[in-house]
Amino acid sequence: MMNALLITILALAVLYGVLMLTYFYGWKQLAIFNPQAHTTPGTTKVSVIIPARDEAGNLPPLLDALTRQTYPAHLFEVIVIDDFSEDGTADVVLNFPATNVKLLRLSDHLDKAQRLNSYKKKAIELAIEQATGDLIMTTDADCVMEEKWIETFVRCYETSRPKFIAAPVSFYKENNFFKHCQSLDFMTMQGITGAMAYLKSGTMCNGANLAYEKNAFFEVGGFMGIDMIASGDDMLLMYKIYHAYPDGVVYIKSKEAIVRTLPVDDFSDFMNQRIRWSSKADKYEDKRITRVLALVYFWNVALVVLAVAAIFNPFLWWWLLWLMAYKVVVELLFLSPVARFFDKQSLLPSFIPGQPFHILYVIAAGWLGKFGSYKWKGRTVK
Repeated sequence: MMNALLITILALAVLYGVLMLTYFYGWKQLAIFNPQAHTTPGTTKVSVIIPARDEAGNLPPLLDALTRQTYPAHLFEVIVIDDFSEDGTADVVLNFPATNVKLLRLSDHLDKAQRLNSYKKKAIELAIEQATGDLIMTTDADCVMEEKWIETFVRCYETSRPKFIAAPVSFYKENNFFKHCQSLDFMTMQGITGAMAYLKSGTMCNGANLAYEKNAFFEVGGFMGIDMIASGDDMLLMYKIYHAYPDGVVYIKSKEAIVRTLPVDDFSDFMNQRIRWSSKADKYEDKRITRVLALVYFWNVALVVLAVAAIFNPFLWWWLLWLMAYKVVVELLFLSPVARFFDKQSLLPSFIPGQPFHILYVIAAGWLGKFGSYKWKGRTVK
């Protein structure tokens, strides 16, 4: 029994190590996109879409960041769609002094008593229907970006005409250990996103920072067929476009394209966020992602099982110690260059003490994402 457990754990360890080394190679080989090296004229009309629910406190910094963009103001519009907010979200948008910032209200199109499983998808869909831009860019209301954000996307788009563009997202204002752990975990996912793009071993993205052709959105039927799934306005849409245009999905590895978002403040919100993300793990059309997520999940489960077994068999503590050290080494090998790209090397000292938190949350979020429910923006979703 004990030998079978060790053999299983060692097999998972080997597979996990190969996976992380593969991602390390993919991230290192992924070329930096320098917008200044591409002298396209920048004539594409852009629509930036921002779904917002009770975001009155977060919207002003985002709208300020968008008004500072180097891309000509007459070539882009900002559409904020208010998702039944109960604060001053709509007033913030209406009173913002920029002619290219517009407000849409979900309440003008849906009855408040109407129940959807994905209000965000509906909000984006309505905004796209009224968008005048040929290139749709999406971000979240609690984000900020550098002044060349739109320009960088447009230069990428006009250089190679991709149908879908994914880009890096980073946390900021990580002012305590809990937020350090969130940022390191999120940064790992961002590094994997870039590595997979280079390796063409699957595709990932984050709705806080992506773009796609409006025509491509309508060509694949928008969110039709995935609108009953609560999350997935980013990755599930990307798979639809990838299926129609296998060579049309790219990733921008560029600091100018980074969007920064806030980590959550408490553990409950963190778990609800991660459960929401993991809830679509078995919905991906590209089953390579599902297999990778399964490997990561069972590797973390195996470490916990080994720790429990070590309580009854002290000999296993040595195995647990060596395997934890192995996990830290292969993950840091991958994470260190990713942290340099995001200028987050200062967070790396929190990586080792954050390991127990990371292992347990992966197990809990993975299980509850499949069999539980979560709360998001005041709504309970199954």
